[in-house]
Amino acid sequence: MSNTNVLTLIGALLAGYFLLALPLGGTFLAAFGPAVKIIAILTVLVFGAVLIYKGLKEILRK
Repeated sequence: MSNTNVLTLIGALLAGYFLLALPLGGTFLAAFGPAVKIIAILTVLVFGAVLIYKGLKEILRK
């Protein structure tokens, strides 16, 4: 597994986390708040699961 791939996955995981913590109140995006929260939660879950899967696959291969 290349380091670039892992760094991309970690970057996506962090982006989902920061999207989750993003305050949208008082902006024109406030109406999309619930949808943004759902997208952020799914992003964190999916990329976290992929990182765990790739890590376990790498450990068990050796």
